[in-house]
Amino acid sequence: MSQDMRDFAPPSCDLLAFGEPTHLEPAFGRVRNELLPRLADHGFRSVAMETDRVAALAVDDFVRDGKGSLDAVMSGGFSHGFGDLDANRRLVAWMREYNEDRPPHERLAFHGFDAPMETISAPSPRAYLEHARDYMGLDLDIAALTGDDHRWSRSEAVMDPAMSIGATAEAEKLRTIADDMLTALYERAPKLIAGTSRTEWIRARIRLTAGLGLLRYHKRAAQRIAQDARISRLGATRDALMAQNLLDIRDEEARRGPTLVFAHNAHLQRNPGRLRMWEMDLTWFGAGAIIASLLDERYVFVAGSLGRSETIKLAEPEPGTFEGVLQSRVTTWDLTPAAAVPSARVRTDTTPAQGYFPLDQAILDTADAVLHISDGATV
Repeated sequence: MSQDMRDFAPPSCDLLAFGEPTHLEPAFGRVRNELLPRLADHGFRSVAMETDRVAALAVDDFVRDGKGSLDAVMSGGFSHGFGDLDANRRLVAWMREYNEDRPPHERLAFHGFDAPMETISAPSPRAYLEHARDYMGLDLDIAALTGDDHRWSRSEAVMDPAMSIGATAEAEKLRTIADDMLTALYERAPKLIAGTSRTEWIRARIRLTAGLGLLRYHKRAAQRIAQDARISRLGATRDALMAQNLLDIRDEEARRGPTLVFAHNAHLQRNPGRLRMWEMDLTWFGAGAIIASLLDERYVFVAGSLGRSETIKLAEPEPGTFEGVLQSRVTTWDLTPAAAVPSARVRTDTTPAQGYFPLDQAILDTADAVLHISDGATV
């Protein structure tokens, strides 16, 4: 990398978002791992990844305090199958080693900022609401309202509004109960924190807001509107929950230092996301667009770009495309100011199976920099 890291993480930066254009090329995780020690030297004290916020609490316990084992947290602490990725395992192991002999305020923290769901399925809110109920010592029969958890988690409950239970009387009552529980959690914060700890209170809030998020997602899934509008609204709901989680993470980390965020470009870019799926044209604002509008210059977005990859069978980019221009300048990987990338064409040699989202002018116009990897095999 030829540029100084301070060029891309100025003093005003609270969230440095590194995007990857596909989840399937492991080189982006390896570059992230190479950058984190440099960022730690510049005062960064946390990492937030596109994975389940609740599940990631176990990873944070391991990296900060050595609780559990590496195998256990890689198995149970990630969603989307990301715990199986070698780069993520190496990241978690390195963070634990980095923290080993450091005082608590200097240790690196690990956060997930995704909701506990997949795109086409979302689980029951029961376990999350019951945790908060038990923490506050409330007498509420949550299970009687949720019923069989499988009713919620099956993909039909999200994809077919006729099969959704998000608008049932039981779900509506649960949303009211969960909202009242959140108010009560804040009302009783002094007593609860005195009797437990601030950490336990925060974790009860994290689980309760996760349960509320699931209820909101299922409510959106029940809307009987045009399918493209419904799926777009589901995408928008998930990204709104991501944005809320990032803001909460920054509230937790504000006194310790900035946060490195790692996720797909589509979740981090400032411009609206567009996706062609199942013969539908979908569009919504991602978490990055929401966060950028709220944090201004405190949010820095670095878009990921890839030249070629044997892993996803992506060939050399054609000259005249954005990736082709960057390919001519980069031998392995490098960071380039977005404004320094000239106008070009969008590459057209990608397929949905690759999960690759090519660079375009709208992304570059709103990005701060581009991380281009010329060949995944060389990193």
